[in-house]
Amino acid sequence: MSPTVIEVQHGTVAYDGRPVLRDVSVAVTAGEVVAVLGANGSGKSTLIRTILGLTPLTGGAVRLFGTPVRRFRQWRRIGYVPQRIGAGSGVPATVAEVVASGRLARRGVLRPARAADREAVAAALHAVGLTDRAGDPVATLSGGQQQRTLIARALAGQPELLVLDEPTAGVDAASQQAFADALRGFVDGGGTVLLVAHELGPLAPLISRAVVVHHGEIAHDGAVPSPAGHHAEPGHDHVHPHAPSDSSRMWSA
Repeated sequence: MSPTVIEVQHGTVAYDGRPVLRDVSVAVTAGEVVAVLGANGSGKSTLIRTILGLTPLTGGAVRLFGTPVRRFRQWRRIGYVPQRIGAGSGVPATVAEVVASGRLARRGVLRPARAADREAVAAALHAVGLTDRAGDPVATLSGGQQQRTLIARALAGQPELLVLDEPTAGVDAASQQAFADALRGFVDGGGTVLLVAHELGPLAPLISRAVVVHHGEIAHDGAVPSPAGHHAEPGHDHVHPHAPSDSSRMWSA
């Protein structure tokens, strides 16, 4: 049986007394590609931030690789791409320099780059199709290419788990496909993925399981809901008893 990489038990989060996540329990095992789906404001990004310890729990518990998140220190095992943050940010860095920064958690800030670091950066650039832009300033890239740069930075750290918050939102079709190809390579190498998505697009064939968040609760945990609201693999999912009958409405515009 594959080990559990992420485990949320009865997680609750509230902002100013207003519940955002309500008694959420979900687990991700090694090798899975799990998509967190839901309408805007459903709580899906809060769930991701809670798993990473960026948003404190009001109740319940989160474990990463079997360790309570508050005690977890092996962050080199996790690659995180947050939602809609540009890679440039006004800093005159090249694509290769931004990607190379993904190695810092593994090699340390004060140690010079070694051959293994340079090889990891080159492999990450190749994975997202940006080898020919390595020396270009990030500010000269399109929004989709900047997003690919951030994904390459996460891949360069050679993590075991990738956590991605809307990685393909608002990017061009070519960048979406490049990301899907990079993700496939990561998964084929034994990686685990948890990603928030509004639309799956070219990522759909990679998804092994979907978790639908609706009003801060897990409304569905199983096969990816089809556009008609029917599940691709009946009998292999869990549907919240109060979930709307048309599950597609919970995660489409």
